[in-house]
Parts: sequence; C-alpha cells; structure tokens
Amino acid sequence: MKNKLATRNATQAAAVLIALTLCVGKTAAEDTLRVLCYNIHYGQGTDGKYDVERLANVINQTQPDLVALQEVDVGVKRSGRIHQARQLAEQTGMAVRFGPTQHFEGGLFGNAVLTRHQILDVAIHPLPYSGSTPEKTTYPRAAIAVTIRAPSGQPLRFISTHFQHNVPEDRVAEAQAINGLFATDNEKIPTILAGDMNAQPQAEPIQILRKKWKVVLNDPPAPSAPATTPRSRIDYIFYRPSSAFRLIKTNVVNEPIASDHRPVFAELVLQKPQL
Repeated sequence: MKNKLATRNATQAAAVLIALTLCVGKTAAEDTLRVLCYNIHYGQGTDGKYDVERLANVINQTQPDLVALQEVDVGVKRSGRIHQARQLAEQTGMAVRFGPTQHFEGGLFGNAVLTRHQILDVAIHPLPYSGSTPEKTTYPRAAIAVTIRAPSGQPLRFISTHFQHNVPEDRVAEAQAINGLFATDNEKIPTILAGDMNAQPQAEPIQILRKKWKVVLNDPPAPSAPATTPRSRIDYIFYRPSSAFRLIKTNVVNEPIASDHRPVFAELVLQKPQL
C-alpha cells in the first residue's frame, strides 16, 4: 500500500511539475511581441504589379503580432478600388484599423495597424505639414494609435506613422509632434512606434525621437529602401519606456519585390509592470 501511495504521489507531483512548466513556458511566449513595420507602396511591387496577396504572404512569413503599415489605399483608382487594409486583415487573420490621411483618386490613402490582440481604443492624430506649392507637392501626414490588451492583460499602445518625404522641416516638426503626443512625462502606457520616417539614423528627426524613445537598430543599421538595392535606413521601430521592453532580435526582411521598401522586424518582450 505504501509503495502504491508513494507511486501515486510521485505521479501527481510529476504532473503538477509538468503543468507548471507548461504554464511558465506559455506565459513567456505570450509576453513576446513580434512587430513588423512595412511601407507597402499602395500595393505596387517593384515589378509594377499590384498584388495585395503577395504582401500578405510577406507579412505572414514573419508571423507578427503587430504590423504598422504605411501607404495603404482604400477605394483608390490606381490600385483597383479595393480595400487594401481589409484585404490584408482577411489574408493574415488579424484585426485591422485604418487611419486615412487624405482623399486620393476617389478613395482614401493613409496608414493602418494589424494586430492579433484585442483592440481597446483607436485614435488618429494629424501631424504638421507645410502644404503643397507650385514647385513641390507634399501630402498630409498623421499617426494612427491603437491601444490593445497585451497578453499579460496590461494595455499597450501601437502607433503607425509616415513622415513627409520631401520637406526636411516637416519631418522635424512631425518628430516633435510625435514626442508631444505620445512621449510626455505623464504618458506611462508602454508604447511601440513604427513607421517610415524618411530620415536616416543620424538625421535630426530620428535624433529628436531618440530623446524620448529607444530605437531598434542593428549595428551598423541595415538599409530598408529602395527594396531592390537598399541603401538607406528610413523605416523604424521604437519603444518607450525602455524599462517596459526587452529586445530579443531585429532584422530587415530580405524582400525586394512586393513593395519599394523592405519590411523591418523586431521581437520584443513586454516586461511585467512594476508593482
């Protein structure tokens, strides 16, 4: 009887140990966030073809939890009047929120966020821009900020944005606006910022952001554009506060055809909040 009881106790203890091990492993896995930043060039690849399914395949290969998209068309003539944000959501199995920045060719153009997590709140924030002139065409800029419930239960904010491509002063003002919106002293929520900043790592807009954000960069920074023969790093992932996250790895995805930018990937661990 004693031997049977000892065997039963040992078996139960082993089962409990296995269950605890699985729970710990699951918690660790659930705290990991796979983040992708991708300027999709309104669906047009470097081969001139519009192919949203191809973009979805690129996204799916990285198995992301959060995706920041820029240059997204919704109902625009040039891209066949399809809802690119909705189509990407359907083909990746993620929820989507679209943040339009302007009317274009009978539709809307802007940024979007894809996520696997519960969405709690969405806000679209216009950013400064100087406006077009007869000599130079510029476009309205904005940031879409989506608050989600992270696996641990705490709120997490994820932002997709796109800075002005041809006016350096606008990019500086946009970086300052991002800091004012999301990086003030009373902003405590863990936040990930991703976007096409149209500025290289040593440029003033990136240095302004780095005063308030931790930038995810390998050393030396791998270029992300143009996609065929990348020479410049202009696409980024940032986070704040730095104590809220731990970087596991980052890379620029080797994809030269689906868009004129290559996607930027990072794997982050969201730390448990300090009690």
